[in-house]
Amino acid sequence: MALIVRPAVSADAERLAHIHVTSWRETYAGLMPEAFLDAMTGEARQARREQEWIYTVSERRDVVQVAQLDGAVVAFASAGAVRPHTVIPGDYDAELYTLYALRAAQRYGLGRALLNGVAAELKCRGFSGLALWVLAVNPAREFYAHLGARELGRKTEAIPGGELTEAAMGWRDLEVLLERPTDTFPDA
Repeated sequence: MALIVRPAVSADAERLAHIHVTSWRETYAGLMPEAFLDAMTGEARQARREQEWIYTVSERRDVVQVAQLDGAVVAFASAGAVRPHTVIPGDYDAELYTLYALRAAQRYGLGRALLNGVAAELKCRGFSGLALWVLAVNPAREFYAHLGARELGRKTEAIPGGELTEAAMGWRDLEVLLERPTDTFPDA
């Protein structure tokens, strides 16, 4: 299988929206209230996400990269400056906003390749550390930890139908992600 990681373009927006909602359904089923998940993954949400991705990619403020397997976009990641509404413990200057892959495309190294590409672009833009919030029960926490992220803290938020607990994780220095050859990352 041929893997390519490249910057996203506006023409990718429909595919990004599809991956975004589909991976939510695949990943979070049983981990969050079903009504909330349905609201976050329905057709209206997918259409709104497509418009958001068109805007985000065309603005070029954020780093948005896609992973293609055999020519098809099957995963993506986005990052940039820590958003004002995001409170991350510590003094991290960059935030990983998204990292999603379709379930059928997982275990081919897409996550590690996207994270490496995003970290390289963030470093070029002058950022030094990277943090993210991940659902505390999401198995992806182990992936981030294996790549050297440390848990920084937790928060619980009320959502329709329940609560979600998230864990903040981070890399103090982007070099940690760049120093490791890609072939030493676990498949994700």
